[in-house]
Amino acid sequence: MFALLLGIMPLLPLIIIAAAIVLSLAFVVRQQHAAIVERLGKFSHIAYAGFHIKAPFIDTVHMVDLMTEEQRMTFDAKTSDNVTIELEVSVQYHVDSTPSQDESNSGIWRSYYTLKDPIAQMQDYLADALRSQIPMRSLDQVFGQKDEIAQSIDEIVAQKMLGYGYVLVTTLITSISLPREVQESMNHIIASKNNLESAKNDANAAKAKTVIAAQARAEAMAAEGKGIADQRVAIARGIKDSIDTIKETGVSEEQADRLFEFTQWVDMMSQFAQKGPSTVVLPSGFEESASSFDQFITAKKTTLGE
Repeated sequence: MFALLLGIMPLLPLIIIAAAIVLSLAFVVRQQHAAIVERLGKFSHIAYAGFHIKAPFIDTVHMVDLMTEEQRMTFDAKTSDNVTIELEVSVQYHVDSTPSQDESNSGIWRSYYTLKDPIAQMQDYLADALRSQIPMRSLDQVFGQKDEIAQSIDEIVAQKMLGYGYVLVTTLITSISLPREVQESMNHIIASKNNLESAKNDANAAKAKTVIAAQARAEAMAAEGKGIADQRVAIARGIKDSIDTIKETGVSEEQADRLFEFTQWVDMMSQFAQKGPSTVVLPSGFEESASSFDQFITAKKTTLGE
């Protein structure tokens, strides 16, 4: 084994040189990547995923990533109602890998040779597009039309970035931030609206309760009035039946009236006495005056116009 190593040692420089030549002849392009091959500093061709051979020490290979990338950017803008807001925008993009007969005009070629800093350029385009859209809308409209604004700026920026070999997959407005004092003011306005709505609801509920209670009282009074009326009708009929019964005995009408009034007076006094010790006030000269029954009858005749 040691002897074998001693035999290989003189050949080691040649082996290293051969390995360097092989490595300079071949290169591998990974999936979702492309390679810009330059020969003596000039564009030669584009190599796609796989194993490739190049001219050693003459060709230079530059890898281009074709995968979709995402960038998050923050912008300031002022609405039509003079509120400065901060928008966080998420952009997804990738190099345009659409095949082209003229490789020097393909998206891969343009992405590598026409734009040094694509992120900064994209950010400038987005800022310009946003600041042309936001001032046309109020704060409420910005919140309500967030998706429409994102779609509008996506159309504007996508067309410009495609000229540099980049495809915008989507543009999203992920967050809208307000200054602290504006946020507090909006919260106060919302709270005031909610309080006003709550007060209206409470007032309507109280009104409904009042109306229902009034209707209930009215219905109760109507029922009570009907009951009293029915009671009076029943009493009047009872009185009439009693007088008619007395008259059937052959007494005169005047005597019947006096007898009925006497019985009514006796019933009243009995009920009055049942309540306990009480005082009854009689008119002066009661003995000389006509009986109370005569007064009742006289009043009755006067009332009836007899």
